[in-house]
Amino acid sequence: MLIGNNDTYYMNTYIVLLRGINVSGQKKVPMAKLSQVLHQQGFKDIQTYIQSGNLILRTDLNKSVVIDSIGEVINNHFGFVVSSFIFTAEEFKDILEQSPFGEIDTGKLYLTFLNSDPKTELVESLPQSVNPREQFLVRDRAIHILCPDGYGRTKINNNFFERKLKVTATTRNWKTCIKLLEMVGAK
Repeated sequence: MLIGNNDTYYMNTYIVLLRGINVSGQKKVPMAKLSQVLHQQGFKDIQTYIQSGNLILRTDLNKSVVIDSIGEVINNHFGFVVSSFIFTAEEFKDILEQSPFGEIDTGKLYLTFLNSDPKTELVESLPQSVNPREQFLVRDRAIHILCPDGYGRTKINNNFFERKLKVTATTRNWKTCIKLLEMVGAK
């Protein structure tokens, strides 16, 4: 049974996180321009949220093709390479639902997303604590982080996890993650 018109049939909705753009004047990517270029490449219903590289889009392409396409667009139009992370709405929702921190001030919660599953032995070798006030839990391709003193002061940041787990990472605060779920209608 066909549902919708030809533009929406077989379309997948993806949440895409770009690492390290528009931070401290580095790797500037105007999100409106990126949306325009991605639309020209055939992506549909493109939405952005704040300037830190949060995209929602629809396409009939699979994840690896989407990541390659976005990387090529950014390199061709903005002149540099960035790491991208892609999730279906259901995958993203599942990650948030795995939070071990329950009913805590969401201003203190962060999610670090990994570009691949880290090796078990590397996860097991992580120190239990870097700061006794902070906590983290690695679950598959995401790390749930509690930073009572704020992410700007923590030692358990992208660099820490990239160095220890030998993967590429990007972090978003909890409120941004919830907003992205709301934008795809999965909240």
